[in-house]
Formats: sequence, structure tokens, C-alpha cells
Amino acid sequence: MRVMLRAHIDTTAGNEALKSGSLQRTMEKLLKALQPEAAYFGLSEGVRSCWIVFDMDDSASLPPVLEGLFMELGAEIEVAPVMDREGLERGLKAMAATPG
Repeated sequence: MRVMLRAHIDTTAGNEALKSGSLQRTMEKLLKALQPEAAYFGLSEGVRSCWIVFDMDDSASLPPVLEGLFMELGAEIEVAPVMDREGLERGLKAMAATPG
């Protein structure tokens, strides 16, 4: 299933991680584990943030992958199922074909 992870990084923890080099290491480890389709980094709600789209086969894989964001960066995290344009078109066609 395609999902999007959104993480807001705590400013104090992010500053310390940036100075120590652990911000880069944590992100590299996360991206290596997720092998994302897309990853974006910027500001949201006034803090360092990232949006990462990846395929998830088993939700049990999330705790070990996301723990670095919590422990190293004090991040607030959301993970939600998403679809691309083709997925939306398939879903809408399936709805149109269903009576009711």
C-alpha cells in the first residue's frame, strides 16, 4: 500500500541533531529503510518537516523505522494511505460501477 509519512521535527532536538550530525544520519537511515517513491523536505507550521511517499507491505515495519524520528528528532509523525492519479481514477470507476 502506498502511504505518506509526514514528520514535523522538534526545533530544539533538530538544532542539536544538526550540530551533532545525527540529523543527516537519521534521515539517511530512514530513507534507506523506506526506499521512497518521493521525499520532500521543507518548512511546515514553522518547523523542519518532511513528506515521504513509500510502499508499505506490513504495518509492523513502521515502529523500528520511525523510532529514530521520535528518539533523535522529537518528531510528530503522521502516516496515511495515499494514492496517485491512476489509483484515484480506478477508485472512482469502481464507485461508479457499484449501484447505490
